Amino acid sequence: MPNRVTVAGPPLPESSRVLTPDALAFLAELESRFAARRHRLLADREARRRAYRSGHLPDFPAETREVREGEWRVGPAPRDLDDRRVEITGPAERKMMINALNSGANVFMADFEDALSPTWENVIRGQANCMDAVRRTLSFRAPEGKEYTLGPSLATLVVRPRGWHLSERHLTLDGEPLSAGLVDFGLYLFHNARELLARGSGPYFYLPKLEGRHEAQLWEDIFIVAQEAVGIPRGTIRATLLVETLPAAFEMDEMLFVLREHAAGLNAGRWDYIFSVIKNLGHRPDFLLPDRSQVTMTVPFMRAYTELLVRTCHRRGAHAIGGMAAFIPSRRDPELNARALARVREDKRREAEAGFDGAWVAHPDLVPVVREVFDQVLGERPHQKHRLREDVHVTARDLLDVRVPGGRVTETGVRTNIRVALEYIEQWLEGRGAVAIDNLMEDAATAEISRAQLRQWLDNRVALSPGRPFTEERYREFRQEELARLQANRPELRRLADAAELLDQLVLGDLPEEFLTLPAYERLGERR
Repeated sequence: MPNRVTVAGPPLPESSRVLTPDALAFLAELESRFAARRHRLLADREARRRAYRSGHLPDFPAETREVREGEWRVGPAPRDLDDRRVEITGPAERKMMINALNSGANVFMADFEDALSPTWENVIRGQANCMDAVRRTLSFRAPEGKEYTLGPSLATLVVRPRGWHLSERHLTLDGEPLSAGLVDFGLYLFHNARELLARGSGPYFYLPKLEGRHEAQLWEDIFIVAQEAVGIPRGTIRATLLVETLPAAFEMDEMLFVLREHAAGLNAGRWDYIFSVIKNLGHRPDFLLPDRSQVTMTVPFMRAYTELLVRTCHRRGAHAIGGMAAFIPSRRDPELNARALARVREDKRREAEAGFDGAWVAHPDLVPVVREVFDQVLGERPHQKHRLREDVHVTARDLLDVRVPGGRVTETGVRTNIRVALEYIEQWLEGRGAVAIDNLMEDAATAEISRAQLRQWLDNRVALSPGRPFTEERYREFRQEELARLQANRPELRRLADAAELLDQLVLGDLPEEFLTLPAYERLGERR
């Protein structure tokens, strides 16, 4: 099969050891077996959204009631994936990976998805970085001469491949782009599975953007074929599923069930989940959401979703992992740090007390903060799966209760969404997927919810003040003002005009784009 795979990306120093003939043959085998199913599942997604636009609301599937009510459990967690009280995430970039692996966190998620802008260089170098991390040879010399190396005690490495909706245009099979998720998964597994096992670990993954049991079943079948192909025991792969789409919230049990031989847990992906609610039901006035700063984890639909996640995981013996603490501490503003860290502690204390077994952070300085909170609840235990949360009873109505007491859409909220979306999209187009904005580490999920809210508010002509609805004219006025302000204050942002053009397409286009990374990928690295 290797002669059927075309590498369209330019050669890089890392290409020869990442894109070996055997690795390309492995990718070709996976793609030829599973591409058709992937495309059918993507068509199912669109059919589901058409049903929502016709008035249908999501519900727990009647045909899988026996799965939800049955007694079964996922396989026990591997030793190095049993204590997950602090997980740090970031792109698969050399310096960031070294700092994250050395941070004292229990787990590091090397992200090929929302925190990585998928330039060819980032994808291939990211795989090479993972190979070096597994073999403990990862190092980095900064331009000023500082050396970064791995320490003796490292976080457990987990990789997040790209979602099913994305393709990798630089690798084709018979002229068709390969699934980006299969490329990320396949290259990492092929090059590292045996080495990981020899070192007492294993190939662990986070699976993004799944919409239900059928998409989880596709991963299960891929795992079985892939493990046999690389010669490792069935069940070696372990996967944590991100519950970050509205349809997936109604099939948590089902997704764990079909992946039970390989499942490690579920994670609550906050911003993507809110984005999914808007994307699927935002055309309805009764699902109008206020400024995103007001959509906290304590509002009804978010509380129901997270409590159901904990109950589902612990009943099935799986880990429940909480959301992201995205704050980046300031080196110059101790008062800002104190206020923000207090909010982080409050948020993580709420998660720990709700039964979560751990949570994400975006910066190494937050590792001891979140660890302290979970230590107070967990003590010496690696998790709290014994807390079954049998007091939780969540209905479909609870998951769809988007009331936000006192919530409203403000001009500040509109302008913030425009500014953040412009800045993030610009940096993504320049090859940076993890971006510091307003002392927060942002990834694609932030831009997604920002642009989705702008479109929802525009479609519903929300009132920003009495008698002043949010219209296309006002959007263009605000966008131009925020664009001009960024151009004046941030001259290093060279692709703001491209970002503004793309944001206009996302907010004003005839049909909402499923993901902003789809049209953005066509512009990636091509300055106009």
